[in-house]
Amino acid sequence: MMEIRESAEQDLTGLLVVEETAFGDTEGPVIVELVKGLLQDPTAIPLLSLVALSDQRIVGHILFSKAEVTGFAEEQSSILAPLAVEPDFQNRGIGSSLVTEGLKLLAEAGVKMVFVLGHPEYYPRFGFKPAGQYGLDAPYPIPEAVKEAWMVQELSPGYIGRVKGPVKCAETLDHPEHWRE
Repeated sequence: MMEIRESAEQDLTGLLVVEETAFGDTEGPVIVELVKGLLQDPTAIPLLSLVALSDQRIVGHILFSKAEVTGFAEEQSSILAPLAVEPDFQNRGIGSSLVTEGLKLLAEAGVKMVFVLGHPEYYPRFGFKPAGQYGLDAPYPIPEAVKEAWMVQELSPGYIGRVKGPVKCAETLDHPEHWRE
């Protein structure tokens, strides 16, 4: 049976193993450092970190950190980065459950929008749409060939379209190497 809950301090080692395993030898160490950095970055707060457990073992992790549209700092937004599921547990709905639960909790907390730079064939099933078409620009330019990978999900109906501009993220995430798809 799978359980999804907010991560706790004692989950750090397990969730970092999931991140490294899911992203592989090349990207894994970079993602591990990103997650460790975001979890300690005061500019990333409010954070939402969820883990998926199977038989008390962490098999999935998702992290949402603070974001804001420049000029609209009072309106709370988040960035989903990263989402990871251990390879042996992929294609079982764990990633979908983590995204769904995260979006639900963020909406309950008053978050207006969630951004992601991710696979354009995966995230639209949760309501994500290309952010550029709404005048919401990523912190760093997204190449034209993959511009559909920069997406937004509205959690407060009627909110998209009322704000436009570049999105600002936490300092840990604010480096060009994190903005390639």
